[in-house]
Amino acid sequence: MNIAILHYSVPPIVGGVESVIAHHAYLMSADGHAVRLIAARGESLSEQIPLTLIPLADSRHTRVAKMKEQLDRGEVTKDFELLRDELAEQLQTALSDVDVLIAHNVCSLNKNLALTAALHKLHTAAPRKFPRLILWHHDLAWTRPRYMSELHDGYPWDLLKIAWPNAVQVTISDMRQDELVDLMKIDKSQIAVVPNGIDINQFFKLEEQTQSYIKKLGVLEANPLLLLPVRITPRKNIELALHVLSHLRKHYANAQLIVTGPLGPHNPANISYFDKLKSLRQQLKLSASAHFIAELTDEYIPDAVIFDFYRLGDILFLPSHEEGFGIPILEAGLAAIPIFCSDIPPLRKLGGNNAVYFSPDADPETVSNLIVENLTGNSVLAMKAKVRSNYTWDSIYTAKIAPLLEASGK
Repeated sequence: MNIAILHYSVPPIVGGVESVIAHHAYLMSADGHAVRLIAARGESLSEQIPLTLIPLADSRHTRVAKMKEQLDRGEVTKDFELLRDELAEQLQTALSDVDVLIAHNVCSLNKNLALTAALHKLHTAAPRKFPRLILWHHDLAWTRPRYMSELHDGYPWDLLKIAWPNAVQVTISDMRQDELVDLMKIDKSQIAVVPNGIDINQFFKLEEQTQSYIKKLGVLEANPLLLLPVRITPRKNIELALHVLSHLRKHYANAQLIVTGPLGPHNPANISYFDKLKSLRQQLKLSASAHFIAELTDEYIPDAVIFDFYRLGDILFLPSHEEGFGIPILEAGLAAIPIFCSDIPPLRKLGGNNAVYFSPDADPETVSNLIVENLTGNSVLAMKAKVRSNYTWDSIYTAKIAPLLEASGK
């Protein structure tokens, strides 16, 4: 579809709404849509996401500021009507081949009521010729005390509190949805809630290589994600990790394990060991939840990628029979994730009282229960899992935005 996103300004102008618009635009473009921005200030996001400038859409334009002073006093003057009609002409031109128009805050705040009125005029005059309209509400003027002195009964202020015919209403939270229900006197089912999100790649500054692994493996949906940053060799006791994961999934249905290391380079028997691990994974029905990076590449994995998985992981799980030192214990300490490891001298020396220990020959169910006991009530990990599975931009786009666009395009 041809999608236009309308706001007073877009990046690099700094603002919460501007940031959201950028994420939406990138996601829609990556999904194959032709996306353009329409605003008074800002820049094109890329060659694929151009910007159409309409200076009069600016909330700070001198003519708009003068008009707003009059409106704030309750005066609807000729200035307002001229601005509305000029904006209507410019919008009509900018939207000539657009299928869906998404207007952010333009129809819920009184920053530029001429722009609001121009959009309403075009939308209601010829609804079949006008793009399908999505009104995206971040803020609501009529529910905020600081705006009340600027609002008056009647046109055009009422445009901010009525349900426009055939327009899709979207709010960014349940609270805003409830406010809009009370304001517009419409049913809650008529208002979609699409939360804002986090770009996990930017937040953690993830390497491109890490990002590609995340997409292939689906580890962002894990809860918890067990990190085992070791080479694939028998002394690392990876089979115990698989058995523990199997039991752990009885308590945490989305529990996953990721083994980051390649096969040990010095013993040909490691190939046979890896085959046994993959066979065990299949027997335990863990094909979608136990991941080996070695299946994706046999090349060297840079430390930067390994460190990325410490940021993503929920716990370090290290069931080794033998270790000469135990660097992962130190790395997990810096990453501030819980440590569950074998009770062997090198690891006990490093972990001290700051790790949870078990015998490398322990019963897997016992180890699983040990993890459950220590994770239960851990609000930090619970919040981390919640954000990772529900509030990344990719998950929000897939679950909320893409279906909304599909429905609006029909």
